[in-house]
Amino acid sequence: MDPVLTPAARTHMNAAKITRQSKSNLALAFISLGRERKRDITIFYAFCRVIDDTADSSELDVAEKRRRLAAWREILRVEIPDEPTLAHDLRRLIDKYWLSIDMLEEIITGVEMDLSISRYAAFEDLCIYCYRVASAVGLISIEIFGYRNPACKEYALQLGLALQMTNIIRDVEKDLRKGRIYLPQEDLARFSYSESDLQNRQHNERFVQLMDFEAARARQFFSRAAATLPREDRRSMIAAEIMGAVYRGLLRKMEMDKFRIFEKEYRLGKLAKMGRIAVQLLKSF
Repeated sequence: MDPVLTPAARTHMNAAKITRQSKSNLALAFISLGRERKRDITIFYAFCRVIDDTADSSELDVAEKRRRLAAWREILRVEIPDEPTLAHDLRRLIDKYWLSIDMLEEIITGVEMDLSISRYAAFEDLCIYCYRVASAVGLISIEIFGYRNPACKEYALQLGLALQMTNIIRDVEKDLRKGRIYLPQEDLARFSYSESDLQNRQHNERFVQLMDFEAARARQFFSRAAATLPREDRRSMIAAEIMGAVYRGLLRKMEMDKFRIFEKEYRLGKLAKMGRIAVQLLKSF
């Protein structure tokens, strides 16, 4: 166990355990994969969780977070003494799938943005963040899933933006508690909903209009993803499609409930999730 390279909450866990304990929709989607690809995507997902947990840790100061993330940048390229098993496994994936180290570093750069940025003036600025923490994850994932048509990269990019926008809508309250506001300042101004209103958890007509606007943006990304998924890659992208289906359901649930995100945490129930998984599995055949 290396206290320098791993956040305190994850040092003792292997990739499979990290994935199980995350209770993530992404982890749920892995059931559609064969044994080898499931093992490999689990390793990649564990890397994403570890660096995200590092940036979000309440136990570490900013300097220590930056040091640990810098260590992960180093181990993407070279073996270092006493490194965690996950580092060795990740480099094996890089060699096996010819994964882009630059793209992996984009993911680290994305979580590092949370260390210095807590507000976004414009959606164009937020898009950079979403690309790094979500679309880059998708672009690595499709290499592990396997695809034939290069157009699948655009699918991964658009789906990543859709998933991250849905996350931002769902997590407004949680992010506020961390001092972060991902909703662009220009969007708040568009609907005359101030940051003070947000900090005071004002759930009013202007807030619902603001969130409807963000939800429409997410739906547009979902639509673009659907339009760009090559027919010949539909089966290999089944895990990604399951993720998309679950998140579209989550987005719809929040919309129907007028985004009461200050008072409740939105999730799809197990039955709803399994229903969407079943539909996607049937489509793949």
